[in-house]
Amino acid sequence: MINANNIQKYYGDLKVLKGVDLEIKKGEVVSIVGASGAGKTTLLQILGTLDSPSNGQKSSLFINDTDITKLNDKSLARFRNNHIGFIFQFHQLLPEFTALENVCIPAFIKKTPKIEAEKRAKELLDFLGLSDRYHHKPNALSGGEQQRVAVARSLINNPSVILADEPSGNLDSESADNLHQLFFKLRDEFGQTFVMVTHNLELANMADRKLTMVDGLIVS
Repeated sequence: MINANNIQKYYGDLKVLKGVDLEIKKGEVVSIVGASGAGKTTLLQILGTLDSPSNGQKSSLFINDTDITKLNDKSLARFRNNHIGFIFQFHQLLPEFTALENVCIPAFIKKTPKIEAEKRAKELLDFLGLSDRYHHKPNALSGGEQQRVAVARSLINNPSVILADEPSGNLDSESADNLHQLFFKLRDEFGQTFVMVTHNLELANMADRKLTMVDGLIVS
């Protein structure tokens, strides 16, 4: 599913990632933990093709057997839209759009017909317990509901992997627990692969594997 080798990232003399090797299997739920500044989010951004390694051809990143380093910007954007779903701590929902419209956005970028995109979006919102929230804008939703809309949005294009950066960091404990259970339900029912950066040790310990980063390296 994901195979990364010798991933380095530096800004001038500051080395954020110092040669990370990582393999993620299909259907795995993997958590990445570590102190602030350890390089967790930087690694997640590179795995999500939002950033690139600093050491160019001396590193490699394969996702679904595709060599990411060989893609031009247009091909990379298309690959990201088709194969990678993102969940962020603060939802990143567009406030002027309804829940249904927010979920559909990646499908529209993919040029999925509107009828087909909305049908899939409603199926996901129904699955996530939001069938009565299609036409609510984000400011009319609770924090937990907003995050579930973000989860639906991440799933709309049937991605190969979902990358989550502190997905429950802005939720109360009950909403966070519900979200954590949801991830494993999605894995069990759909074989969804998750890579999650989190400071929530309960979520981290629930994962199939917990990786610890220290000073730019995975140490366990």
